[in-house]
Amino acid sequence: MRIAIFNQKGGVGKTTTALNLGAALNRAGKPPLLLDLDPQGHLSSIHGQAPVEASRSLFAFYQDSRSLSELEIDWEHIGRLIPAHQQLMKVDSIFGKGPAILNKLRVGLDSTLANHPERPCIIDCCPYIGVLALNAIFACDRLIIPVSTDYLSLQAADHITHTLQVLEPVLKHRVERRYLLTRFDRRRRMSEDVRKKLRERYGDEVLDTVISENVTVAESPSVNQDVFRRNASSAGAHDYQSLLAELVTRGDMPLMPS
Repeated sequence: MRIAIFNQKGGVGKTTTALNLGAALNRAGKPPLLLDLDPQGHLSSIHGQAPVEASRSLFAFYQDSRSLSELEIDWEHIGRLIPAHQQLMKVDSIFGKGPAILNKLRVGLDSTLANHPERPCIIDCCPYIGVLALNAIFACDRLIIPVSTDYLSLQAADHITHTLQVLEPVLKHRVERRYLLTRFDRRRRMSEDVRKKLRERYGDEVLDTVISENVTVAESPSVNQDVFRRNASSAGAHDYQSLLAELVTRGDMPLMPS
């Protein structure tokens, strides 16, 4: 199962969700492959020891046609990572937007995961629509859209939904998506208001699980740790464990026996 995590708005917990969903999968005995498709490289920086050379990053997959499997590195307590590099920002200008480049990641993952079809894959997308984000959308089985509980994020969710509708004739199928509420504060009326509006618009595609505003979730990336390693008994760890459980129940993330 390939899950891309995308929102055109920053600060909604996109990278945090990729990191901690990956950690939850590892704890469930299914260490995933994580792809950092964001030129800012936040996910790669959390790894702490990701190579800094463009030739050892996801950029080399696009620029030099290196296989994805060549670029994987170990990530203890998580799984495997293909790191980002700032040069990824050049992909749009170098390669244009033809069918070959838009499907490049899908084809690459088909090849890399052929011998490991049960391995989950999580793609941390860049926060704008371009070749990289379109690669992730074309390659994924499910799209998780993190929506922080503020009205601007609600607007951003509408923009993404419209973008997906425009893409569907090209893809020839509907992109399955799940809306995940993040930075949820039960003390604030606005959190419940945003949840209500999101459900009115997107119904069952809104996940029941919410990621609460939590110190452990906020601080763990600064010490290069996922939320479980930072504090496995925290509310944040419980939320991400619940997220994985809900995705499994919905059939979005099947966990076959190891």
